[in-house]
Amino acid sequence: MNIGDKLTHFKLKNIDDKMIDTRHFADKYALLVVVTCNHCPYALAYWNRLKKIYHMHEEDSLQIVAINGNNAESYPADSFENMVQLHRKMALPFPYLHNPKQDVIYQLDAKKTPHVFLFNNKRELAYSGAIDDNWENENAVLMDYLEDAIEFCLDGLEVDYPYIAPVGCSIKWL
Repeated sequence: MNIGDKLTHFKLKNIDDKMIDTRHFADKYALLVVVTCNHCPYALAYWNRLKKIYHMHEEDSLQIVAINGNNAESYPADSFENMVQLHRKMALPFPYLHNPKQDVIYQLDAKKTPHVFLFNNKRELAYSGAIDDNWENENAVLMDYLEDAIEFCLDGLEVDYPYIAPVGCSIKWL
């Protein structure tokens, strides 16, 4: 996806076995889609940061949705059952969707886990890429790319740096 491209409608199973689609979030001003997984150390390092982002912006009309599309046959840690366990263990306050056919993460053009995609109120891609500049140590972050992009997006402004290459594990394609 390129900056400015429209989000393609999708419908995926949440960890509670209910189907969630993009229309569930139509009332939200911005939508953050996080392509992630259960096993990657980079992805694991960001779960708590994503929870903080959610709580910081839950009243600002930002919706976060995490999607795991990794090949669970090759990486059993990324199975739906393990997604359910991780969601409970981390007490995630946002949906964690399963994409076993990988069609949604393919359409997004996800490169790594994690890879974030921030869509504005028109559901146009406003930011894509990395969350921040230090996956290993949250306290040593100097550049909070995603937070800056969210602030611009929620203010209805164009993001200064709309793409920062994501850092993480490769997508485990079928």
